[in-house]
Amino acid sequence: MADRPIRHYGDPVLRTVCAPVTSFDDSLRVLVRDLADTAAPDGRAAVAAPQIGVDRRIFAFHLDDRVGHVVNPVVVQTGGEQRDIDEGCLSVPGLWFPTPRWEFAAVEGFDVDGEPIRVEGEGVFAQMLQHETDHLDGTVYIETLPKERKREALAAVRRADWF
Repeated sequence: MADRPIRHYGDPVLRTVCAPVTSFDDSLRVLVRDLADTAAPDGRAAVAAPQIGVDRRIFAFHLDDRVGHVVNPVVVQTGGEQRDIDEGCLSVPGLWFPTPRWEFAAVEGFDVDGEPIRVEGEGVFAQMLQHETDHLDGTVYIETLPKERKREALAAVRRADWF
């Protein structure tokens, strides 16, 4: 089991648009296993590769009794209303802010063997899909907040003992 250290907001890797995976090999299997192990502890929902310092388009999740991963995910569908949902992030520990997210989301990508997959969900699961895909595009959720909320979030980050 490899529960890898989480990178915190301010680390440049979290602002990087991740490179797509092109080789579905043993090194990818190890990375997916590390992501899954890192996402598994109580209080966690998912982990994207840049959160453990890896510039690749992959995330793993362990939420609502659903466990899996998506390689090279693309959000292909959103629906319902966009609502403010309290959101946190392992890379911004201890801070939660209402974040606009769609009630439904679907991503398509590949599994560790290169087979096409689609993962979709509602509510918190949809929030997770949007959040993790944002990470792969170099966006941490506090950067998506409305102006005043973003200002509040950045001030809280600057006061945090981990920053």
